[in-house]
Amino acid sequence: MQEFTNWTVKTIREDKYIGSWMEERKFDWIPIVAKTLTNIIDKGKSVLIVTDDDRDWFLHYIFSKINSPKNNRPLLPFYDFKSMIQHTHKLTSDDDMELIKDMLEISFPNGYIFWYIGRSQSGKAILPKVSYNSFLWLFDEDAQNSFNLKSNDETLDMKLLQLYRLFDKTLEATLFSQIEVDK
Repeated sequence: MQEFTNWTVKTIREDKYIGSWMEERKFDWIPIVAKTLTNIIDKGKSVLIVTDDDRDWFLHYIFSKINSPKNNRPLLPFYDFKSMIQHTHKLTSDDDMELIKDMLEISFPNGYIFWYIGRSQSGKAILPKVSYNSFLWLFDEDAQNSFNLKSNDETLDMKLLQLYRLFDKTLEATLFSQIEVDK
C-alpha cells in the first residue's frame, strides 16, 4: 500500500491527462480529498453534488463517469442535489436551511457531504459552505478547506476535467486499498 502524498505526486507526473499545475497545488488538494474519501469509504456518507449554473455541464459529466459500468467497481453513493431540491438558489433563510438539513439527516442516516463546484457567490453555494465536511471547489474565493480556482482562468474547464480525473483515480485506489488516505 502506497503513501497517499507520494501516490498523488506520482499519479500527477505519470498521467499525461493531468496537468503539471496540479503538482504545485498538491498540498491544497491532498487534505480535502483525504477527508472526503474517508467520509465516503470509511464512514459510509453519501455525496450530494451541487454546481453553480455555469457548471451544470460538469455535473452531467461527473454523473456520466462516477458510476459507469466501465469502472468495474461497486456503485458509489453520489447524488444530484438539484434533483432533490429544485430551488437550491433560493435557500437563504436559516429556517429553509434547517428544514433541508433535517430532511437530509432522515434520508441519509449514515450522513452526507456536499461536493460543491462553482462560484463562491452563487446562491447554490450557501448550504455547502456552511455544512461541515463539504468538498468545495470554489471559484474566486480563497477559503480554508477548499480547493480554490479562478473563474476567469481560460483553462478552467480543462482543469476541472483534470481534477475530476485525479479524484476518480484516487477514489478507485482508495476503494481497492492501493493507498490509505487517512495516514
